[in-house]
Amino acid sequence: MAEHKKKRDRYAGAAYEFGANAGLSGAGMGAAASPAAPQYGVPAQGYSPGIPMSPPGQDPNALGQQFGQMTLGPQPVQVTPQMQPTAQMQQNQLYPSDLIAQPVHASEIDSPPPPINLPPNLAATPSPHSNCPPPYIRSTLACVPTTHSLLKKSKLPFSLIVQPYTSLHDADAPVPVVDDQVISRCRRCRAYINPFVTFLDHGHRWRCNMCNLTNDVPQAFDWDAAQQKSVDRWQRSELNYAVCEFVAPQEYMVRPPQPLVYLFLIEVGHPSLVNGLCATISRIISEALPRIPNADGRTRVGFIGFDSSLYYFSIPRDGSENSEPSMLVVSDLDEPFLPTPDNLLVTLSESMQNVQNFLEKLPTMFQENPQAGSCMGSALRAGHRMTAAIGAKITVLSSSLPNTGYGKLESRERKDILGTSKEGSLLQTQNSFYKSFAVECSKNQVSIDMFLFSSAYQDVATLSNLPRYTGGQTYFYPGWNAARPEDAIKLAHEFTNYLSAEIGLEAVLRVRASTGLRMSAFYGNFFNRSSDLCAFPSFPRDQQYNVEVAIDETLTRPTIFLQAAVLHTSCNGSRRIRVMTLGLPTTDNLANVYASADAQAITTYFSHKAVERALSSGLDAARDALQSKIVEILSTYRTNLAGGSSGGLTLPANLRTLPVLFLGLIKNVGLRKSAQIPSDLRAAALCLLSTLPTALLLRYIYPAFYSLHDMPDDAGVPDPQTGGIIMPPLLNLSSERIVPYGLYLLDDGVNQFLWVGRDSVPALLQDVFGVEDRTMVKQGKTTLPRLDNDFSERINAVLEKSRDHRSKGVGSITVPTLYVVKEDGDPSLKLWAQTLLVEDRADQGVSLQQWLGMLREKVRLNTEDVHWLPSTWPD
Repeated sequence: MAEHKKKRDRYAGAAYEFGANAGLSGAGMGAAASPAAPQYGVPAQGYSPGIPMSPPGQDPNALGQQFGQMTLGPQPVQVTPQMQPTAQMQQNQLYPSDLIAQPVHASEIDSPPPPINLPPNLAATPSPHSNCPPPYIRSTLACVPTTHSLLKKSKLPFSLIVQPYTSLHDADAPVPVVDDQVISRCRRCRAYINPFVTFLDHGHRWRCNMCNLTNDVPQAFDWDAAQQKSVDRWQRSELNYAVCEFVAPQEYMVRPPQPLVYLFLIEVGHPSLVNGLCATISRIISEALPRIPNADGRTRVGFIGFDSSLYYFSIPRDGSENSEPSMLVVSDLDEPFLPTPDNLLVTLSESMQNVQNFLEKLPTMFQENPQAGSCMGSALRAGHRMTAAIGAKITVLSSSLPNTGYGKLESRERKDILGTSKEGSLLQTQNSFYKSFAVECSKNQVSIDMFLFSSAYQDVATLSNLPRYTGGQTYFYPGWNAARPEDAIKLAHEFTNYLSAEIGLEAVLRVRASTGLRMSAFYGNFFNRSSDLCAFPSFPRDQQYNVEVAIDETLTRPTIFLQAAVLHTSCNGSRRIRVMTLGLPTTDNLANVYASADAQAITTYFSHKAVERALSSGLDAARDALQSKIVEILSTYRTNLAGGSSGGLTLPANLRTLPVLFLGLIKNVGLRKSAQIPSDLRAAALCLLSTLPTALLLRYIYPAFYSLHDMPDDAGVPDPQTGGIIMPPLLNLSSERIVPYGLYLLDDGVNQFLWVGRDSVPALLQDVFGVEDRTMVKQGKTTLPRLDNDFSERINAVLEKSRDHRSKGVGSITVPTLYVVKEDGDPSLKLWAQTLLVEDRADQGVSLQQWLGMLREKVRLNTEDVHWLPSTWPD
């Protein structure tokens, strides 16, 4: 610890002398130097102008607590007799907070949701796991209005953020499994028995907590058929855990469980040879084959190559007399026929060696291929025809725009309309083939994932329709090149994780709720088969789904329940039902609704709404709708709960982060008004905004920002209690936090930026990069060296911890790309990093102070004018 402090002091002291000798001054990232800024050599603490900060290692909420002791912080609203909750249970308190007098700190962005306060003894057992935890289902409201009119008055959404899986592998996030195939469901609403049901008639019947119907308890409910003995029903998982999984009996299957089938469509033309995709992906798949789930031995793989023609590959079984793969070339793209050999899709356990031999030879088959055409659409039709009878996951790997055959696309990128009202046209689907084809694939249990690698325009907006309607995902690698080690390593990590993930197959998701509630809208990547049924040919583990809930009838009970169920086939061929049950209290009081609102879940909901609006009406409409919505919420709170007289900008403490998060959403690359964002990059960002789990979405719209040159002594080393790496304190996303001699990390979950100040001292550069001259530091996409010193080890540990999505409780294949940005280096790279500073004006935006000032003025006008502006989103 003493050595850590000495180094930190040495960097600061050296920076003072270095800066004084050079005669340089100013704050980093283009910010003007503050006349009140301290000298560069202030030891250990570094530079922290502006908003008061907690000392490293101190609770970031301590400042608010000190304000509270001085009666300057949030104070609880006095609850009058008229405001008393109708249900006899604890309610969340309403703590007003002035966002201008008490600025939001970065550590508040990841605040946990307001607690769900249910009546005591509501569950059938005293289990602490009886209500669904937020990682699986997160409600925008922890207390639900009893009427539609109250919900409409609140201007808040009632929506569920559903993520049935929080990990790529079951072992990392196990849930209880009920394997005796005894499944009890309500006869009327078809809800599954859960911890909140009530048993009647000496335990022979149970009352549904959704619709109140009384049902018979199955005879085998208290009997273990395997051991032929009675069991204690109160130990059953479905009565103790809100999240559990049932092994489904035969009646839940319309056909034998589908095997896991991967069909790879690989572009083998000249563009994929130039950037090295064909060779690299062949090697990655070959090495990852043993990691593909194959517990039941039924997993199958197949390959189709395409350029201006189609290439089918027949791979024999291991041990066959002829072990050489054969290739059939099809040039008729209008009606490509399907070859008759039955080994186009081979069983992996029977042909592992020959598949690996084929992949080793694949690049050499096309090493001199001059064809620059891409008949991706025709290849997709061929792949669908090959797999429609059994279902599959089609994985497309492409380096160019489809320019021949079915689904032919034209380059339509126009830089002159970027940043204008016409830019939305570039986000529209260019060819209707892709959406209609995706719907057809969904009907046949075929899902599609797109891996796009072009260095030129590839029309991500159109191609992303394929994953959107089939439960897949679009992975975008702009300018990817295998000659760059960072690109090749990133793809190897991500594609290996992609293949090893334990996805579900032929899945459907349905959400049920208490009488009076209805699921009114669904958002995410799937096909809406009916009004309340979402179909997933394959069910990924790194996405979440948004379900909007409507209140059709007055809710008369003190508690309502919602239950999401995913029926799917597991990777090992077992038919499963994952059930998640959530209980929420009700209220007829607006104060309780606001005190229980979840700012992060609300932001997630409106990210889906904003993407929908951007694709249908354009980017300007999406940004305007977000601004109007936050003004509505602020105005409603001020008028109804803050007395309408406050001169500041107030919200309850639990919603403090909402304006900042909305600003981050508006400034995100998917929605930001800018003439510098290519349409492919914007379309890929919109895909992320509509699929990322909440924890990663928050990071994507409000990146993590750390100061590394003066981080606390314990940062970057394992915590003695948990073993996890201790992270430096989070900083607000403002250039005011930057000093010119500093080293900083910006991380949005997709990219990491290591900012090197223009006055960085040689000692710091030597310890981190292994060079003392700043001009020798490699900027751009790179890998940080691991040097034989303590500070290098700590820096690398912080970078690895920041990019580890598992620590955030979510599964993700993404490995963020690291960019080194020198303050006096490449201007475009510097601007890119600056745009992540949400609280600044980078790229012609508004600063946080300007944003809050504008909101305050609009709220004042709204609350003083009896004629409110209409909502841009229908309630």
